[in-house]
Amino acid sequence: EGMPQTLTSTSMFTPCGFSPHLHTSKEDEQGGLIFQDGNLTSASLDALIQHLIPTTDYYPEKAYIFTFLLSSRLFIEPHELLSRVCHKCIEQQRLDDPVLDKARIRKFGPKILQLLTEWTETFPYDFQEERMIGHLKDMIHRIAPCDEAYWKKMNQLLQTLNQKLATLSHGQEGIVKISAAVSDKLVAFKSKPPSIQREILSVCSDPYTLAQQLTHVELERLSHIGPEEFVQAFVHKDPLDGTKTCFSEQKKTSNLEAYVKWFNRLCYLVATEICMPAKKKQRAQVIEFFIDVARECFNIGNFNSLMAIISGMNMSPVSRLKKTWSKVKTAKFFILEHQMDPTGNFYNYRTALRGAAHRSLTAHSNREKIVIPFFSLLIKDIYFLNEGCANRLPNGHVNFEKFLELAKQVGEFITWKQVECPFEQDPNIIHYLHTAPIFTEDGLYLASYESESPENQTEKDRWKSLRSTILGKT
Repeated sequence: EGMPQTLTSTSMFTPCGFSPHLHTSKEDEQGGLIFQDGNLTSASLDALIQHLIPTTDYYPEKAYIFTFLLSSRLFIEPHELLSRVCHKCIEQQRLDDPVLDKARIRKFGPKILQLLTEWTETFPYDFQEERMIGHLKDMIHRIAPCDEAYWKKMNQLLQTLNQKLATLSHGQEGIVKISAAVSDKLVAFKSKPPSIQREILSVCSDPYTLAQQLTHVELERLSHIGPEEFVQAFVHKDPLDGTKTCFSEQKKTSNLEAYVKWFNRLCYLVATEICMPAKKKQRAQVIEFFIDVARECFNIGNFNSLMAIISGMNMSPVSRLKKTWSKVKTAKFFILEHQMDPTGNFYNYRTALRGAAHRSLTAHSNREKIVIPFFSLLIKDIYFLNEGCANRLPNGHVNFEKFLELAKQVGEFITWKQVECPFEQDPNIIHYLHTAPIFTEDGLYLASYESESPENQTEKDRWKSLRSTILGKT
């Protein structure tokens, strides 16, 4: 009954031969739904809501439920949607009649319970709202007199939901508050004994282990992101609504934003660790270490950490350290860079990602299931899909073809974020990753100039001004 079979296989998201233009050639209409070659392409919002509602002999397809629950929030808030669903069920199944038709409701009951279960499992954050729980309970109270088992089922559903929400909110608080970039003061340590600042190699000197711990952090953070956050990140005014945006109170995308912050932190941490050591030989050693970590991330399928490490090494305070780089065996680095090269809309990376996704589908162990996409690119893809096509067609219909494509991308992501991390956690390393002080951009430049002197007048001027602002020296 549980979630896993709802979303494991990406095959439920059949590519809809996505094209923003509707061909009017082979459309056929059923109850206000427009189909083309067997795929639902557009419909009015009312018809789509009706299509979600189970009856005694009908239950919507899983792919439809996910796609509609994901995208409907662009047009109607979840509590309002659930209210309309319940209202229509009451009407259609005559749940207000003084005497209920028990035989009929026993056919309908399991189906509405199944729908509510799928909703709570896939979009638990929707149910942080009292009104949602209210509608849920009201529905079950109406059908429960017809079968004792419905009460049990409801308690089970609510219990699972509460546990899930508790885990999610506990997880959000449990993620160590990332310390801001406070440590420009560390530059002053360059002239002092290096023991004051713990550095990454003293915490973990094995690239393989660090790559595994990074994967831990990534999967932990991914697990908190609700699928709806991808849609809510791009909520615009709905033109038919004229006045208010859905979710005008607050954009519910905090987990998504926290995850992007983690990526940025990792870039800066890598750059800080490279610019910190006073000796060129040590700096080269740190670079080689991170190249090996990045390579392990690639092998694991952790593309987000991989990209953060490469980005950190490509920041100009790091890349300008010519003498340091001359001591590094760079061949391995160029191979990795080539993998993540943005040319051709990240063609190489997308090929590697497809390979990892394929491996994940046929995997025998959790270790082979890991796919952690380069997250900013995933968001960018979803953003362009959203910007590139209208939510509604000129006739006011919802452009469902677009939302099938959206559901395909988000659905694949959900499959990946559910992988259990197979590596043992090392609290010491994870704590370091979250709390080690990092330089601001200015701090990085200063550390870089202190390591290898400025090459030209522009750099000299910048060094001078940074010394006076950060170190108070002239």
